[in-house]
Amino acid sequence: MITMYARHIDLGKFSEDGLDQIIRKGSEIMDVAKRVDFLSTQFLGIDYAESTLIGHKDTPEVFVINLRGVDCLTFVEYIEAMRLSDSFSAFESTLIKVRYKYGIAEFANRNHFFTDWIEHNDEFVNDITEDIGGKNAVKVQKMLNEKEDGSYFLAGIQPVHREIIYIPSASIDDSVLVNLRTGDYIGIYSPLKGLDASHAGIIIKKDNSLFLRHASSQREYRKVVDQDFEDYLTGKPGMIILRPK
Repeated sequence: MITMYARHIDLGKFSEDGLDQIIRKGSEIMDVAKRVDFLSTQFLGIDYAESTLIGHKDTPEVFVINLRGVDCLTFVEYIEAMRLSDSFSAFESTLIKVRYKYGIAEFANRNHFFTDWIEHNDEFVNDITEDIGGKNAVKVQKMLNEKEDGSYFLAGIQPVHREIIYIPSASIDDSVLVNLRTGDYIGIYSPLKGLDASHAGIIIKKDNSLFLRHASSQREYRKVVDQDFEDYLTGKPGMIILRPK
């Protein structure tokens, strides 16, 4: 199936055999949280890199695996695809299903927005934002991809109406944090018209502390790091929570 598409693969510090062994070892970890932790730990220290995917309105889509550098969303995509795989070849085919609607590698089908996962990847993840946020969860209606002036964030992608559920940071207290689990995918809510989330990462619990494991674009990091989650949330509007099935 993979050979039907133009491909670009850069495994960075990994070899194909080495990655295959990592994925196979991960598949033997039955606990989802521990599996996500194990797999994502392998990415700590990998460089942050923007625009590693190839494809645009006027540029044919290329199926990319680039582990030399990741942004916040490709990092989460790679981990989710590895979580669902038991070999490198399975990872390739699963990544297409995780990244693209209908599993068809085309720019128009790419999951460009964090909440696209709720719509197109519901076999893999659940939106648990309202379950955890309860009465403090906020629902907003948005036309994703449409800016305030009516132009598009992404040319060639038609705007889509979507209800976004998020928990405002002011309502994120211990009763919310205690219900987060290692492996939860976090989207940082964006108040901008046309956007759902400005960033994404993975919750990691260490002892009694919570961390966000993410590909950070901050100047002092520019790599995959663990940051104290409560500190990271300071000044952020809120969060969306997806939990791997």
